[in-house]
This record gives sequence, structure tokens and C-alpha cells, in this order.
Amino acid sequence: MKKNVLFFIAFTVFLSMIVSLPARTSAQSIDLNGGIKNEYIYEEYVFITGKPIKFTGTSKNVTVTVKENKGKLTETYKFTLTGPNSEKLARNFVYTYDVTNYDQIGQSTADGEVTKFTETITIGKDKYTLVDYQLSKSAVTDKRPASDYYTGNAIARKTYTYSSGSGRNEKVQEITVNADSRHVGYENFWGATETQITEFEMIYADGSIGTVENRVSTTKSRELEYDESMSSLASFNGTYKAISSADTLSEYVYELPKTKGKIALDNDYMPKVEMLKIPKFRDLSSHWARGSIEKLYSLGILDDQSNFFSPNTPMLRYDFAIAIGKAVDLRVLEDTSKKKKTPPTSIFRDVKRTTKDYNYLVASVNKGVIQGMTATNFEPDGYLSRQQAATILVRALGLEGKAPDPGYTTSYVDDNKISDYARDSVYVASELGLMKGSGGKFNPKGILTRAEASSIIERYLKYLENDLKQNYRDDILFFE
Repeated sequence: MKKNVLFFIAFTVFLSMIVSLPARTSAQSIDLNGGIKNEYIYEEYVFITGKPIKFTGTSKNVTVTVKENKGKLTETYKFTLTGPNSEKLARNFVYTYDVTNYDQIGQSTADGEVTKFTETITIGKDKYTLVDYQLSKSAVTDKRPASDYYTGNAIARKTYTYSSGSGRNEKVQEITVNADSRHVGYENFWGATETQITEFEMIYADGSIGTVENRVSTTKSRELEYDESMSSLASFNGTYKAISSADTLSEYVYELPKTKGKIALDNDYMPKVEMLKIPKFRDLSSHWARGSIEKLYSLGILDDQSNFFSPNTPMLRYDFAIAIGKAVDLRVLEDTSKKKKTPPTSIFRDVKRTTKDYNYLVASVNKGVIQGMTATNFEPDGYLSRQQAATILVRALGLEGKAPDPGYTTSYVDDNKISDYARDSVYVASELGLMKGSGGKFNPKGILTRAEASSIIERYLKYLENDLKQNYRDDILFFE
């Protein structure tokens, strides 16, 4: 084996499929040396001979376990892989993280290091052994009601040894691999994406240097499709279905002392299909918002028992708050008050604790998504204004801080009619395309109809499903 040719790199992505509506999905790259996988096969490239060799294994050959206990998170990876010509790779890494929760601000940090490691790569008569592995990895997560956002960095140094020559001429060579990695991601009820960029520097025994840049992105998404009924005599015109999918892609650009090139990997999971409730509203046949309303009903976000939706009537504050709570899957704790002799009072005087979906209102208030009209009254039957809707949407995303510094004005000609509490949210909602004005006006105090509110919520879901993925994958991979 030539002494100046060594480098081993790849990227692992461990994905668990979405089967039904998840509380939070996950699509995370979990290590700095890996590859990509689906339900059955795992694959990664190794550059140990100066040319790419694909190592593969089935799900039986790849074991990933994650355990958390008392603020400690432990990740264990066990890989046994083979190459096309009987090459072998054996890897066993254990990482330990200290997790700190800052509940008062909705954030958490995780700081980790490698605590155990063994790795050998055998190619023909050559055996490469990882003799030292130093790692410092840290991440921070901002937990917003509608979506968690996170970012992190990792710095690593690996030292491999291998033998060259034979007999008296045998000599142990040493290669150092320095890695600098950064990643960003989000997780919400409707999808998750993580993109990671890692730069490697290899220092060979003769002092020569090679580099590799790896870009890997994993994503899970959930989209709705409508199917017309195949039968004209069916009791319904069509049905909605949810298609859950997951995929990962990885690209390596390498420039080693004796070779250079580019390699790409991609893998998809088997999509999952889930049939949803059948909408049967009788007053929507030709209404412009029919699609939005039926989608939200099929998903359980709107829960009307009547066959009439009344799309042109005003949207009530309570109904909108509950719909947003369901749309972003706000955690609703089990109500244990029945075990108490004296039930606690409602959070608002004008909302009974027995009101349907009351716990979603509690969760929305506790997470700062919505507020009462006063400290004691919510006005559940009050009509929802456009600026109230914008405020609820943006607060759920946690993006109020994306507005300019105080003192700015929006581009709307009725800017002076926007209430101070709603100004940042109106600005952000407009910039994100969640809401838009008409004729240059935002009409902040205008009342939303049930149809208009449904259309806005549907656009909100598309933002969570598609816009975030575009920003966290394509905008980074192709436009950085």
C-alpha cells in the first residue's frame, strides 16, 4: 500500500419512517463517518486505497441505539460491512452527551464526546486501525410551538495506523484526519430536514495533504393527495390520502495527492400511504375554498359534525386557536383533574373547562401562541381579525424576531391601522407568504371568514411541509 494514500470518510443517516401522524418527526445525520440507508440496505464509500470502494450491509449489519437517562444521552453505533472484493469494515463507536434544558426560554443544548471507539478496515493484506479518536460536538435547539430549529458544530481528529513493507522493511505509518462539521435542521409535525457540511483534511505520513468536502441532507415529508372516486355511485366524490416519504442524499468532492473526483449517493425509503376521513359538506360544491376546507377536515384540524360548514360566516377566535393547536400538534397533557375533589378553575372566566378541545387552548396559551383579550377573558365567540390570525401563526413559528428593528413601517398603505402588538407578525407573515394584502392594504382589523381562515391554515401547513425543506436543503446545498 502506498504510504501517502489513505482516507476514510462517509456519512451515516439513520431514518425511521413516518407511519401515522407523528408528534415530531426526525431526519438526522447521526455520525461523521457513515453513508446512507433505507429500510434494508446501508452503503458508504471508503477512499483507503486512493479510489472509492463502496462498502455495504443490510439492516442486520448496522445497529444504532440511543438512550437518554438523567441528562445523559448515549449513542452507540455498530457496523459490519463488506466491499465488492471481500473487503471488510468493522466499527463500534459510543458517544456521550450532556443535555441541558432551559425550559424558561424553550431551548436545550447537548455537548458530547466519543467515549469508546474501535475501527478496522481490511483491504487485501492491508489493515487500517483507528488508534485515537478525539471529538467535540455541540448543538443547540430552539423549541418553538410549531417547529423545533437546531444547529450544531463538531470538531474531530482521527489517527489511523497501517503497515507498509514486510519483514525487516516493515514500517508502521500514521495518518491524521481532521474534521470540521456544521449542521442545521428543523423538526415539526409535518416533516423534518437536516443538512450537514463536513470538511476533512488528511495529513499523510509523508506530509502530503488531501481534502474532502461532504454535503449530506436527509428529509422526511408528508403531503396530501386527492383521489376522485372511481365509482359514480359511491357515497362520496373523492378521498384524501397522506403520503409520507423520506430520502437522503450525499455528495463527496475529494482531492487527494494521487486522485480527485466527485461521488454522489442517494436513497429513498418506501413511501407510506394513509387514508383520511371523508369530507361530506353540502355547501362547498362550488366554493373557492372547498379544497382547503376539505383537507383540514380530513386531517382532523377542523372537526365540524354538521354537513354544512358555513364558509362565509366569521371565524371564531376559539375555533381558530384550536385549529392551529391541532395543526402544529401542540402537546396536550392528559387531564387528571377528575381525580381531584375540586377541579381547578378555567384559565379564562368565559371558557368552561368542559368545552370541547379545551386542553388545546391551554397548550396554546401556555406556549405563548395566543392570548386572551384581557387577563381573565378570552372572548371565545369573538370574531377573528386578520392581524390576530397573523400574530397567532408567527408566534407559533417563533419568528417574531425576524421583523426589522422597532420603528419600521410595513409596505401596506394602511400601515398606521396595524396594532403595535401585531406589527412584527404582520410583517413576517407577509414576508413568508403566509398572508397577503389586497390593493396595497392589509386590512388588519378586517374579520376573517371560516373559508378565508381555512385557506390561511392550509398555506401555513404548506410552509411547514415544503418551504422549510426548500430553505434547509436546496438553499444550502445549491446556493451556499
